[in-house]
Amino acid sequence: MKSFLILFLLITGSVISQNELKHDVYFNTDEYDVPLTEENRLLLFISSLDTIAIDKISIYGFCDDRGTNDYNLELSQNRADAIKDMFSSYGIDKSLITNVNGKGEILLKVLNEDEVHKIRGLNRKVEIIVKPKDKTKETVKPEVTTTATKDKKVTTQDIANGTVKKGDKIRLENIYFKTNYSYVTSDSKKTLEELAKILVAKKNIYFTIQGHVCCTQNSRDAVDKKTQKRNLSVARAKYIYDYLARKGVDKKRMKYVGMRRKFPLGGDPKYDRRVEIVITYIAEE
Repeated sequence: MKSFLILFLLITGSVISQNELKHDVYFNTDEYDVPLTEENRLLLFISSLDTIAIDKISIYGFCDDRGTNDYNLELSQNRADAIKDMFSSYGIDKSLITNVNGKGEILLKVLNEDEVHKIRGLNRKVEIIVKPKDKTKETVKPEVTTTATKDKKVTTQDIANGTVKKGDKIRLENIYFKTNYSYVTSDSKKTLEELAKILVAKKNIYFTIQGHVCCTQNSRDAVDKKTQKRNLSVARAKYIYDYLARKGVDKKRMKYVGMRRKFPLGGDPKYDRRVEIVITYIAEE
């Protein structure tokens, strides 16, 4: 029975306990590079977080009982840092990761000498704890609208006219992305060119580019087929960022973020493979 439990933990590594999601990533002896099989398991775990409102993520590294204390502390920290980097590369907001600590060795506790190798294998790990937001404590905030958003939809033409306000959000019409890719479709290029001309001219406008992916739960649109990384919403925002920078928009005026699939529009999925611009600051001309 004990051997079966150990095998089960090695295969799955994911547990739901007391409203927390837990996942373990296992490492080879004296290494902190994530093995390919463990990376694939971690990607599946990250995929399961798409529909969850996350409060915080804690990452703890561990070693087996061999090696000095200083060596084990450094190795366990390196393992924790490696998982943090992978979370970031797969599109998880860094601000959600509140703890990244190397805990050193786990003391060997076995009743059967035949289990020593297996137990040490289980101790060479990083433990990930994801705490979802408590929905019972959430309060619904009233939507803040500017005069422009209340009366009509804000567009890029409002930027050109100088009628936008801080906080205005502009959905870039006619800019669409192919499923699983971060670059725009060919019929989007003209709209991008017009956007660049407007933003080059309006040098006092500062903004954040928000990237989105398709809203359907079973969609693979969140994974960038070109890079195989789960950061497609970030990659889409960066594509627009890089394009505007090449066209002459000052990088100091721009930021980009990935919103994952948190804000679906509904309807045709192509409308959720989108980017939006949020006005963050308007300087005096």
